[in-house]
Amino acid sequence: MRTLQKIISRYMYKISAILLALLFVIVLFFEAVNEQKLAYESSVRAFSQMEQVLEENQKELEAVQEEYKQTCLHNAEVVARIIEGDPDVADSVEELREIAAFVEIDEIHIFDKTGCIVSGTHPEYYNYTFDSGEQMNFFKPMLDDKTLRLVQDIMPNTAEGKQMQYSAIWSNNGEFIVQVGMEPVNVIKVTQKNELSYMFSRFRGDPWVNYYAIDVQTGEIVGSTDTENVGRNLTEIGLSFEDIVNCEEGFYAKIDGQDSFCVFQKIDSNYIGRVVLLRDLYQRIPSVMLIFFVCLTTIAVFLASAVTRHMNRYVVDEIHDVNKKLKMIANGRFEETVDIQDSVEFAELSEYINVVVKSLLNNNRKMSYVLSKTNLYIGVYEYNKYMEKIRFTDYIPKILSLDPSKVEQFSSDIGEFRKFIDKIRENPIPDEPGIYKVGEQYVRLEEIISDDECFGVVVDVTSEMARRRKIEAERDIDLLTGLYNRRGLETRIVGLLATPEKLGHSAVIMIDADGLKVINDRYGHEMGDIYLKKIAELVSSFDIKHSVASRQGGDEFVLFLYGYESAEALDEALGTLAYMQNHTVAQFKNNLEVPLRFSLGYCLVDENADYQKLLKEADEKMYQNKLERKKQL
Repeated sequence: MRTLQKIISRYMYKISAILLALLFVIVLFFEAVNEQKLAYESSVRAFSQMEQVLEENQKELEAVQEEYKQTCLHNAEVVARIIEGDPDVADSVEELREIAAFVEIDEIHIFDKTGCIVSGTHPEYYNYTFDSGEQMNFFKPMLDDKTLRLVQDIMPNTAEGKQMQYSAIWSNNGEFIVQVGMEPVNVIKVTQKNELSYMFSRFRGDPWVNYYAIDVQTGEIVGSTDTENVGRNLTEIGLSFEDIVNCEEGFYAKIDGQDSFCVFQKIDSNYIGRVVLLRDLYQRIPSVMLIFFVCLTTIAVFLASAVTRHMNRYVVDEIHDVNKKLKMIANGRFEETVDIQDSVEFAELSEYINVVVKSLLNNNRKMSYVLSKTNLYIGVYEYNKYMEKIRFTDYIPKILSLDPSKVEQFSSDIGEFRKFIDKIRENPIPDEPGIYKVGEQYVRLEEIISDDECFGVVVDVTSEMARRRKIEAERDIDLLTGLYNRRGLETRIVGLLATPEKLGHSAVIMIDADGLKVINDRYGHEMGDIYLKKIAELVSSFDIKHSVASRQGGDEFVLFLYGYESAEALDEALGTLAYMQNHTVAQFKNNLEVPLRFSLGYCLVDENADYQKLLKEADEKMYQNKLERKKQL
């Protein structure tokens, strides 16, 4: 058994360990939350920078596009003036190409009044019309309005699908349309700045961070710093739209099989996400927690040690002195007194202990005196966890039939005595609460058990039980068969009917011995009595744990079956009994074998059963069964 000193020491260190663990978990939790918050804030800043860059790039793009449109239109005017000044130039591809190189454009196309290309730097486009494709069709309204000066947005041209920007105007004389085409190199360069690949390249400063752009409609990854994932669906790498839409402040996911923290924000038509691996997100925490743990452990050990030393000095040592005295008292030395005066509290404790011991001595004397004045054999025993020996009165050995060796063993071994008492309790007398059989004696055993203390009273009730049994036998037992008579059976059944928890599925069975007259006539009435006893043995031994049997008088018997858990089990028992009607043989003296035959009738017991009605119904069915059996014979 551990000492109080060890208990206090272990308790203090245990409490310190628990508090340390609790603080460690709390700090770890807040550190993790803080890292997550920092990751979220970093993501928000990155997204803000992206939006700002996109906005600046968009402004730059719009300015370049507008400038390019004006340049393209101006170049078309220059070419139109040159051709108007020298109409023969329009018939020379080489001269037109020289003009194109001079003006710094890529294509020149001359349309007639019907909208058909009749000349230009690219003969392969001759005979194309404004109906030759979507790009060409843009300029068709010029056929109806010669004042139009059109500049087309950058788009693939009709012949090659190459990105071009075209402008067209009518000549001053209204005889032809000049269209010039330019590759929008500068516009494309500025446009590329708005592309996700360019955008993500500017945010590669953190090698442990990946960025993703996911199409809002399709869920396709349209851009990423992890280029291998571009073109895949978000679910393929472990993301879901539900998390992206609902978890604005971030969520955890397994991205390509790796635990990650993700923050997404919608920018234009895409969800832009910043993904950090957890091992990188929390890489700072172990070192921080190690320092925190070392500091806390040092403080906790110091405090626990200090408190333990003071407890040992001012409490444990005093309690140890008190225990020495109490141990002497528990061992029977009631003359000992406790006298600890080192503190007010222990002085009061000493006084109260001495008062209790004196009171116990007085109570023991009073109880012994009272018991000695009674005519009953009453024994008392008492023990608790502090006692080395059990205290019991002189009558205990006599009542429990203990020899001197057992008395010595039990008085000094509480465990063995407890086993002895528990073994007695394994043999209760049915329907006699608190009464048990010990050898040839009957005892009433009552115990008051509270915490670790036990107080028991044992009374010898052998004579009382004998008188009661004799009275019951004379009143309730049939003298010939030893079964209950009418009165005894009714008492038992009425009691069972009043306790549904014991009754279960049950039935009342009326049994009538067949052939008793033949036995009497053939072998004499003495053999007839033996025949009835054999029937009684058969009835009383049938499923003895679930039955009560009686002889009603003459050759009539009643068997009450009860306590079956199901109707099927009861029905099976009734079937077995019915089988025995014609398949049972009894051995008589002189090796005589006589078939035991009987008729029976039964009725099942319901919740509102009346014993007399049940008996009457079973008797009627038994009578019907007897008639049917006689017909069969």
